[in-house]
Amino acid sequence: MPQLPLSNPHPIDAPAVLAWYDSHARDLPWRVSPADRKAGLRPDPYRVWLSEVMLQQTTVAAVKAYFLRFTGLWPRVEDLAAAPLDSVLREWAGLGYYARARNLHACAQAVVREHGGVFPASSAALQSLPGIGAYTGAAIAAICFDEPVAVLDGNLDRVLARYHALDVPVREAKEQLRAALQASVPERAGDFAQAMMDLGATICAPRSATCLLCPLQPACVAARDGTPLLYPVKPEKAEKPVRKGHAFVMTDAAGDVYLQSRPPKGLLAGMTEVPGSDWSAELGTPAYPREAQWHHRGQVVHVFTHFRLELEVWSAIVVPDGLDGGWWAEPEALKGEALPTLFRKVLAQAGLES
Repeated sequence: MPQLPLSNPHPIDAPAVLAWYDSHARDLPWRVSPADRKAGLRPDPYRVWLSEVMLQQTTVAAVKAYFLRFTGLWPRVEDLAAAPLDSVLREWAGLGYYARARNLHACAQAVVREHGGVFPASSAALQSLPGIGAYTGAAIAAICFDEPVAVLDGNLDRVLARYHALDVPVREAKEQLRAALQASVPERAGDFAQAMMDLGATICAPRSATCLLCPLQPACVAARDGTPLLYPVKPEKAEKPVRKGHAFVMTDAAGDVYLQSRPPKGLLAGMTEVPGSDWSAELGTPAYPREAQWHHRGQVVHVFTHFRLELEVWSAIVVPDGLDGGWWAEPEALKGEALPTLFRKVLAQAGLES
């Protein structure tokens, strides 16, 4: 391993972090509080796994309602495994990064099929399941089973970048940060992992740092120098390529909307959409799905991880005959369709509520 590009020789003060957590832990629907944990209540691996998958690329505020709805519909991993994938995708709609939902369903089925409905207890074994990578495996193993493993997420990247005054982007020193954190993991590994996450979410936040309240402040280099908001150093961002296309919103005389499913593989796989063109670098002439009096309703812009999409939205009232492979949805039923945010934007641009 290369020499650590870290300027702080002091390990994380785990006892101070845990003392802070015991008094300030966030109340989250998937979490067992420090007091309950001390009394012997164990975290449910199913709920922890579900929350961790939902929280990828998403905020706690956005996830809470989805988590409560999922656990209300499918309170056990066996229930989720038995649910139709279409139902899971429909409930996931709006959370984004839809491959997570497909992996979630596949993982639930693997836990039931291969492990009798019991999640493995080690981070290494957890990573053999669909959709569980190094971070999620470590989080479940630490929180649920107190495996002494470093749990390094985006919040902790920021906390440690400030703690060490890291002068390179985090991605250039990820393994070094992980090794430094690993050296500090205490016996209460699960509470420590959650405490560090809470510090990053509340005290050492992206746009603010309340250093006087932070248990890491005595040894934090950025706090000492009064420069916490200079870290983490941002990597240079490549400009996202732009793709363009057309989206066609068809309604019948009664106002029902024609919908179809996207292919089972690829971006937004299996989700619901309106018909449209391919997405490419150049905007082609619209190839309407059928003859009608089409009206241009404007443009929708949606930014994916790797590209920016600009869709021209067209609408028309059509005769509902001769359209194969899709279905007609009443306007009031649109909320229950597995429409990703992109296509809800398209429908809104066409004047329909979704």
